[in-house]
Amino acid sequence: MNLPLRRRGIDIFFAIVFAAFTITSLISDLLPTVGVDFSRPSDNFFVNSNYWYAHDADILFMHPPDWMRIVTGLSAFVYMPFYVVLVVCLLAGKNWIQLFAVIYATMIVTLTGVVVFGVEFFGDPAMRTGNPVKFLAFNLWYVLVPLLLLIRMRKPMPFTRRF
Repeated sequence: MNLPLRRRGIDIFFAIVFAAFTITSLISDLLPTVGVDFSRPSDNFFVNSNYWYAHDADILFMHPPDWMRIVTGLSAFVYMPFYVVLVVCLLAGKNWIQLFAVIYATMIVTLTGVVVFGVEFFGDPAMRTGNPVKFLAFNLWYVLVPLLLLIRMRKPMPFTRRF
């Protein structure tokens, strides 16, 4: 028997954060994937939001190489639908999401945590932002939250006990 949602506060937290990730995947990751140019300010709110972020924190995102467009494409077309399912499962206490949550979290930690952060901090100096503090402020939670989800989903039947 699963614990009621009111006794699983961590799942409410995850549901809120992953609902926000759904929106950021739609706004931030879809645009570079489909090739929208946001290398200069625009009247379009979504384009301008991406310009503001990329200009201030992530030059690599502003001029994404093909591999980066694959990473953003995964977020826009694979992770975003998963976030919707994950939020529903977290709120409803559906234990079958556990394996998929572990797979997702492992992918995020690997792709974002290792590849994107690796390029940002150790890659081509021309692609670095020059401001690693801003980059971390914007992006660290995209790795830490999935890592916390991985910890949350480590035991069988995760919704039957408290975190």
